[in-house]
Amino acid sequence: MKILLIEDEAALSDSILTYLREEGHTCELATDFRSAGLKADIYDYDCVVVDITLPGGSGLEIISDLKKKGSEAGIIIISAKNSLDDKISGLDLGADDYLTKPFHLSELNSRIKSIIRRRTFKGSKEITFQEISIVPEEMIVNVHHKPVVLTKKEFDLLIYFISNQNRVITKESIAEHLWGDDMDSADSFDFIYSHIKNLRKKLLEKGSEDYIQTVYGIGYKFAKK
Repeated sequence: MKILLIEDEAALSDSILTYLREEGHTCELATDFRSAGLKADIYDYDCVVVDITLPGGSGLEIISDLKKKGSEAGIIIISAKNSLDDKISGLDLGADDYLTKPFHLSELNSRIKSIIRRRTFKGSKEITFQEISIVPEEMIVNVHHKPVVLTKKEFDLLIYFISNQNRVITKESIAEHLWGDDMDSADSFDFIYSHIKNLRKKLLEKGSEDYIQTVYGIGYKFAKK
């Protein structure tokens, strides 16, 4: 899943990013109000983890702006302030959860997963689309109850497709969602085709229908034909 961390404490942000990336998430970092605002305005995220006190402004304003633009990202506030007023203000603005520093990184990861399940898959730990079933937290994929072995990027791509089923998704959106900031220097998106080709082949080999539709000149759509 794609996560934006908004945190100015270098040691904490480094430890959070390292942990979440090891857990398989695509993570980006903003260390001040201005850069956080730019990222939140330009890109889409599954979850935003935001500190309240930032150089140049307040994390509460970031939350407010996300809600105004209709972002569907889950939002978790992290703050050293154990203040009821801050917590209430953040939740009233639309944040989903609140963690007071210090906290265990495993707890943060657990809350991120819970929010994404709740927002994207109605809280279910198992996702089902026709003959395809997925257990995201264990990276298990089955077609007609037969296991499908996917790479991490193929798995993330499948989850992204099912999360956006029946929508046309541009190649740029796929690349930016799966690779984050690393895509800023890419010359082309040709490599996406290889990942999609491999994902389609593995699903078809287990008896899945072909749900990945090419929308020429734009991108792809995951839907029943």
